[in-house]
Amino acid sequence: MASFAPAAIVVLVVVVAVCPSSALAEARKAPWRMHTLFSVECQDYFDWQTVGLMHSYRKARQPGPITRLLSCTDEQRRRYRGMGLAPTFEVPSMSRHPRTGDWYPAINKPAGVLHWLEHSEDADNVDWVVILDADMIIRGPIVPWELGAEKGRPVAAYYGYLRGCDNILSRLHTKHPELCDKVGGLLAMHIDDLRALAPLWLSKTEEVREDRAHWGTNITGDIYGKGWISEMYGYSFGAAEVGLRHKINDDLMLYPGYIPRVGVEPILLHYGLPFKVGNWSFRKIRHHEDGIVYDCNRIFPPPPFPREVEMMEADLNKRRGLFLSIECINTLNEGLLLHHASMGCPKPQWSKYLSFLKSKRFSELTKPKYLNRKKPSSQISEHRIISIESRNVYPKIHTLFSTECSSYFDWQTVGLVHSFHLSGQPGNITRLLSCTDEVLKQYKGHNLAPTHYVPSMSQHPLTGDWYPAINKPASVLHWLNHVETDAEFIVILDADMIMRGPITPWEYGAQRGRPVSTPYEYLIGCDNELAKIHTRNPSACEKVGGVIIMHIDDLRKFALLWLHKTEEVRSDKAHYATNFTGDIYGSGWISEMYGYSFGAAELNLRHIIRRDILIYPGYVPEPGVKYKVFHYGLRFGVGNWSFDKADWGNVDMVNTCWAKFPEPPDRSSLSTSDENILERDILSIECGKALNTALYLHHQSRKCPIPSEGNSNFSVVEDELKHVTNPAANVISIHASSRMGMSPWIRMVALWAFSVLGFLVVISMVLSNRKGENLKAKGSRSKNV
Repeated sequence: MASFAPAAIVVLVVVVAVCPSSALAEARKAPWRMHTLFSVECQDYFDWQTVGLMHSYRKARQPGPITRLLSCTDEQRRRYRGMGLAPTFEVPSMSRHPRTGDWYPAINKPAGVLHWLEHSEDADNVDWVVILDADMIIRGPIVPWELGAEKGRPVAAYYGYLRGCDNILSRLHTKHPELCDKVGGLLAMHIDDLRALAPLWLSKTEEVREDRAHWGTNITGDIYGKGWISEMYGYSFGAAEVGLRHKINDDLMLYPGYIPRVGVEPILLHYGLPFKVGNWSFRKIRHHEDGIVYDCNRIFPPPPFPREVEMMEADLNKRRGLFLSIECINTLNEGLLLHHASMGCPKPQWSKYLSFLKSKRFSELTKPKYLNRKKPSSQISEHRIISIESRNVYPKIHTLFSTECSSYFDWQTVGLVHSFHLSGQPGNITRLLSCTDEVLKQYKGHNLAPTHYVPSMSQHPLTGDWYPAINKPASVLHWLNHVETDAEFIVILDADMIMRGPITPWEYGAQRGRPVSTPYEYLIGCDNELAKIHTRNPSACEKVGGVIIMHIDDLRKFALLWLHKTEEVRSDKAHYATNFTGDIYGSGWISEMYGYSFGAAELNLRHIIRRDILIYPGYVPEPGVKYKVFHYGLRFGVGNWSFDKADWGNVDMVNTCWAKFPEPPDRSSLSTSDENILERDILSIECGKALNTALYLHHQSRKCPIPSEGNSNFSVVEDELKHVTNPAANVISIHASSRMGMSPWIRMVALWAFSVLGFLVVISMVLSNRKGENLKAKGSRSKNV
């Protein structure tokens, strides 16, 4: 066979050589500077992709420079032979995570972009950035401002399979799940947006990658269920965190093998999936260790010729899809031949296929494609661009709950935090953790929740009184004094609660000066001399507690009074009796609740009291009411099954692999003879199952050894999780806040000097005729019901 004509190679080289100068000339005329990035590793697999992308970059006359972000280990770098394949910026390899040891090469993409931003001079001299994947072929200039990108509004391709944007995954990993966009592949954004996004892109990738409990295909959409697309979620969740809403375009990028929409001319081909034309097929993974870049004149198996495609498909649009498939591989092969020529390889033997690659028809088929610049809207199909300005703007909220360093509160924390993420509650949640220094050194549950550490007041620093419940107001006050928050409303819960839906000020009408709470009718001290002794406004005393929604300004004024009034009532042993307080134990255990009511009365804070927020499992629900919170402070049961939180006070449910509570009965076993009893029991079962589900997922996240098949303590829970849905969907439509607070994670602690001083002041106000009974507190079992 005759050799491939030397003139053909010369023509191809000249054509390609001219393109960069044309691109630079066009870039100089552009109103803004732009730069294209793509990420690879030191492998033959990425080298042939690099050759294809770089060839298409030049052929499509993409404006501005392009940079390959090359991630290599030291060992890979020593033997790597492809440094000349593209303009390259070397970045440290994160394939083996330096902290966790996890092998996940895809993390190099966000890590490389962040490293480029921090260390490359190019990053300081650019306005717009286009980010591509290596397995792409550019068909025409990708210019951000021509695509409609704006600062704060990047353009991206649609990745519809990222179902985690719609379920628990987004609620677990971003404070703004309603801003999560299913995007990827092609990214075009302003450099300022990229600088804000890049650190979160990396950290969210790490976060999702470590969340093995939610790798399942039903949650992520990853067909392998191995967390491989964590980087894609890292991008979407990171963008949501910084409030980036994308202009989502489903027409710019096409997977070969897919059929384009009528009239649409994609400018990017992404060959990440297998595709075929007739009996010919291509799958990139088959060439994972293929040194084709370095084997002179070797190319991928040629696809059918255009005329063969015309004969095999009569439908014009399907035929157009096939043409795009063969164009993709033909462009790859053309790039390989040019690269081999630049290596000094001998001239390839002539073939019909090589003749086609230098033909006028191929040149016409692959000339640069341009957007319709006069009518860009006709090219841009925005699937779900939501105007933030047009949506309701809700105030920022933050949820708090108080616990101590004990296994008793740890399993409650697991249950509450799990339900918080499922509930659709806007904003952040923070655990206020009260521990002595000695206990804190031995504590194992630091990672159970976002945590603010506070000094323990269980043993009062002045009186020595043992009263752990005082930690609730003390820790709220400490958080206010040590954390900067931009939340307008604070939601305060107890640890022994399960959320079933969002608890928001806008739904319940909370305002400045008008907090919302739930009724605690047994606080009879609001009606007798207890209130007259401890507040100047006994008529303003309200029997409330459990769930509190309060404006931050009110809470700042109120928190110190809440603490001092708790100390005051706790010191009034003369009025511990049940007939004064309603406390069935007569031990002053509910002093903190009165501290709240009396403190609020001092400021004349009148509550909106809502009976439709909270229910105790075991109580008969009001017909039609969709309660938002279970408060399992009392024993409850269904048939022979029962649950009392106090029975589990000394059991380490969190650190004992696969520990769980006795499984409640199946709903199908319930009697339907009495509708009220049936509804009561259904709610009780739901609460018990929610606690066990939370523990199951916690044990999974701890990487507890998988029990042998059939011996799982959680077989019932596992069956439930196969059909898991968001409980909030059965409660009420989730209110998505477009402005949510951020939670600083502050661990510094300070002395409570002001608290002790306040105590000395208020104690002098206690009536002198109080009895000096020296009653001891009965145990530490909470009667906080």
